[in-house]
Amino acid sequence: MQKNETNQSNNELNHLASNASRQNAILAQIANKTERKLKLRWILAISTLPLFGIFTAFGIAPQTVSYTPTAIVEEISLPSVQTTASNATQHFWYKERVRRDDTLNTLFSRLNVQSRDAIDFIRNDSVAKEIASSLRPGRAVQAQTDAEGNLIALDYQLSGEQFIVIKQVENGFEASKVLHPLENRPILKSAKIKSSLFGAADDANIPDDIVMQVAELFESHIDFNTDLRRGDQLNVIYEGNFDQGELINTGKIIAAEFTNNGKTYQAVGFKDASGEMQYYTPEGMSLHKTFLRTPLEFSRISSGFTMGRFHPILQRLKAHKGTDFAAPTGTAVKAAGDAVVDFVGVKGGYGNVVVLKHDNGVSTVYGHLSRFSANLQKGTKVAQGELIAYVGTTGLSTGPHLHYEFLVNGEHRDPMTVALPKDNALTGEAKVAFDAHSKLITAQLGLLSNSNMASLD
Repeated sequence: MQKNETNQSNNELNHLASNASRQNAILAQIANKTERKLKLRWILAISTLPLFGIFTAFGIAPQTVSYTPTAIVEEISLPSVQTTASNATQHFWYKERVRRDDTLNTLFSRLNVQSRDAIDFIRNDSVAKEIASSLRPGRAVQAQTDAEGNLIALDYQLSGEQFIVIKQVENGFEASKVLHPLENRPILKSAKIKSSLFGAADDANIPDDIVMQVAELFESHIDFNTDLRRGDQLNVIYEGNFDQGELINTGKIIAAEFTNNGKTYQAVGFKDASGEMQYYTPEGMSLHKTFLRTPLEFSRISSGFTMGRFHPILQRLKAHKGTDFAAPTGTAVKAAGDAVVDFVGVKGGYGNVVVLKHDNGVSTVYGHLSRFSANLQKGTKVAQGELIAYVGTTGLSTGPHLHYEFLVNGEHRDPMTVALPKDNALTGEAKVAFDAHSKLITAQLGLLSNSNMASLD
């Protein structure tokens, strides 16, 4: 009996132990499953982070909310603006150049000078009134005014480096003359002829005074009224005077080259011992003539030298011992060469006439003039190219023109064909210095010829 109980107890213990062992195994399996699930969740969590960010980016977009706007009106005080006082303190600079037909009124209009006090001061002040008598095309002028046109300051280029300066002071204005040191440097320009020399020069922004110098340099080779061809080219180097980087005026031609109908002519400037610019061929032969071929610029021959011409007024054959140049009344007449005035006044059919006496028995006659230059009288010395009179139609004349005669020892010669002597060529040290200068200058002209450069300054 006791033995059976013992066996029964052992069986129960074994059963309990077996159950415990199975429970531990189950727990272990659950623990392993839990651990695997946890690892899997971490892996899934990490792998879904980018998707979660994308989801979040979309998820935070605000939802559309409907609302009814409400108008709110609020008064805001604006600061007061004193337009008159503000504009009165504003100053403006105007820069201009004198034009051919300018008067003080037209010039001041472009400069916005409207103050009557300032205009009266400039007309009457002993210094400032020189502006009115020195209005020359191309001269620089600048003015400072306020919004109402009252003058504050004015600078006018009187000549070269000299300026008239006008300033507003407490009791009106004051004027003085000052010197502006100018920087001189060469300007290189190239122009292609399309219809006329002046038209091509305007396109290339070459000043008129430079064009006139070009015409004088090559007038014995080229008739600029009839010989020009489309495609002809001008290359020129000339002096430019600058004030604080701004071109104030131009000076002499340094070198020039003109190609006309396939033939090229060159001139090289070289200053002599006195500082005067003289012109030569690149080889050093002088281009200066003791006489100008024509005493007018850009004129037209209306009647040539002949021993038998039907006179339009006398209605008979009569020798015409000179050349007539048709030109508008008032066109400037220049001295053909250095001379002394031998006669100035009225003489028969010549009307108003000037007779110049030159060296070596040469005389020149200028007839049918409208008027003479100021202070011209018998005995006055004149230089080649100097203004002596103006074209007119006085005396026996059917229209405005210049009658020009050339006499050698009292004998009339055809002004258009008579041989005009030239100065001697350079020699010695002057020739050596010129050769070095000419080589440099002609290289610069070649630069303009070989490139399509319009300008360089």
